[in-house]
Amino acid sequence: MFGRKFTADLINRSAETEGDRRRFLKGAGIAGLGVIGAGALNAGTASADVSGAALSDASVLNFALNLEYLEAQFYLYAVTGNGLPSKLTSGTGKQGKVTGGHKVRFKSRKTREYATEIAADELAHVNFLRSALGSAAVAQPAIDLKASFTAAAQAAGIVKKGREFDAFECEENFLLAAYLFEDVGVTAYKGAAPLIQNKTYLEAAAGILAVEAYHAANIRTLIYEDNQGLLGGLLGGHDLKKAAGKLSDARDALSGSVDNDQGVEDSDGDANIVPADENGVAYSRSAGDVLNIVYLNPAKVSKGGFYPAGMNGDIVTSNNNA
Repeated sequence: MFGRKFTADLINRSAETEGDRRRFLKGAGIAGLGVIGAGALNAGTASADVSGAALSDASVLNFALNLEYLEAQFYLYAVTGNGLPSKLTSGTGKQGKVTGGHKVRFKSRKTREYATEIAADELAHVNFLRSALGSAAVAQPAIDLKASFTAAAQAAGIVKKGREFDAFECEENFLLAAYLFEDVGVTAYKGAAPLIQNKTYLEAAAGILAVEAYHAANIRTLIYEDNQGLLGGLLGGHDLKKAAGKLSDARDALSGSVDNDQGVEDSDGDANIVPADENGVAYSRSAGDVLNIVYLNPAKVSKGGFYPAGMNGDIVTSNNNA
């Protein structure tokens, strides 16, 4: 219904007071005409308390943008050896650099093509969210793609203390690293959906969630199809399925007491490509629980892990799950 400029202006205004927003709508000649629902007028009113302050739609979408920066950088480095162009990393807040990351030497054409398609999607997500947010878009924070993966792999028991885990060293390492991200992205978007007031933005977020779910299913399938224990000594003889199960347990340990994370196989060793509940519904994570995972810390913190200096925006503090 509305052009891109109007949408960008509206989402920028969503961080202002209700009076400011009403004056903006009146100036646009649409206040009281029923063409925008009450959700848009109350976009700055939080439906959940993340850090003690009310959240706007812009706050929620900027939280998603922080996560998209991470995913885009990971996949772009894996398939091209280069990250996001600098013009796509500027914005409000402190802009940071990427540590680690290099091109993966894929062995299979299938995995390389999947990774290439996912990289293009994640780049498009960054472009889309930055365009929608306009001048309200946050800058890319500092991102660690080196020490963070090693810390996660050690915590999960995939590698021993003192051993490095290079997510870009081989195809198998890449798949496990991608698995660590993908399920988090799906649960993060589902958990954020109730916080988005404007239906236009909600529909867009739902579309991104669907794409992230496709990505997760691709990665989970590739891991499940590994029957040869390709990582051998690096994983102590465990195959990728067992390693993914360890990462799943580690995510659960970081994000609260509820055991809802699921590996790629069930207790009988059968495929579990879709992690859903008894109703076939994907589960959600709160923003705080997502931050516990990406900060690699079950305590209430504002930085660490993949974001050594923290995220940019209003949603930056994890839950206290220690």
